[in-house]
Amino acid sequence: MTFLDPLRLWLLVAVALVGVGYVALQVRRRTYAVRFTNIDLLDSVAPKRPGWRRHVPAALFLVTLVLLTVAFARPARDERVDIPTERATIMMAIDTSLSMQATDVDPDRLQAAQQAALDFIELLPPRLNVGLVTFNGNATIAVPPTTDRELLQASILDLRLGERTAVGEAIFASLDAIETVPADAEGTTPPARIVLMSDGSTTDGRPNEVAVAAAQELEVPVSTIAFGTDGGTITIPEEPLPIPVPVDRAALREIAEATDGAFYEAATGEELEAVYADIGSSIGYTTEEREISTWFVGLSLVVLLLTGGLSMLWFSRLP
Repeated sequence: MTFLDPLRLWLLVAVALVGVGYVALQVRRRTYAVRFTNIDLLDSVAPKRPGWRRHVPAALFLVTLVLLTVAFARPARDERVDIPTERATIMMAIDTSLSMQATDVDPDRLQAAQQAALDFIELLPPRLNVGLVTFNGNATIAVPPTTDRELLQASILDLRLGERTAVGEAIFASLDAIETVPADAEGTTPPARIVLMSDGSTTDGRPNEVAVAAAQELEVPVSTIAFGTDGGTITIPEEPLPIPVPVDRAALREIAEATDGAFYEAATGEELEAVYADIGSSIGYTTEEREISTWFVGLSLVVLLLTGGLSMLWFSRLP
């Protein structure tokens, strides 16, 4: 729980002083009673004194003050709320570097990624905007955000491999595509997310850190998928021996954590499909702060009513 006006909590100091004053007053009253009252005579005249009950209304009154002060500070909590699906935008960024031809994932990394991406867009609501960015040494907006699923499917099936890997450029291209989506009638920017799948480290283009800073500024989460295994290799004509192409999980995890996205690992095509299914099931929600001060106001009223009721029951008067 957080507070939208936390400085108002300083009023709790005043509430504490009221409590200290009440305790001091009771101590003084008890000392005075012991010094100047005939205890035996008092016991015979009023054997049933209120005792602890006379402090209950005061304690409940202090609890009410605490609750009202907390409410005055405007408490809030993170709450998952529905995103209007016709306004949300998802950008898929798929690595098409040469390492994606590794066959450690059946039949190879690229074909498994294509199938998982096709299944992913089938999970999404029809009115949700989805775009596609492909990247190797450069990043290209293959499909701007659209509801045209046939165009997306055709573009996914037409992926072509190239040299080098530019993860940072893929994030920048995705952000550029997201910014093309117009605001609504109230001027609100549509919620957006980037789902980036890669199997390697950045070897070209702007660094990941610069791209992450841009995503943070626009408040766009980047969920990353580390795809493949550590034992993946590729063969190219210029090299007589297989070239290792392990997955750089650490870099992809850092991107996701820095942008409030989610990090996933997928070593097989089946796991990749499960990851996309998990992402698809959460697309329709976001987390935002909701003020809950009315809860504390309501609770304080309940305590106040209890205070008055007990005081009337025990002492036939209001506190």
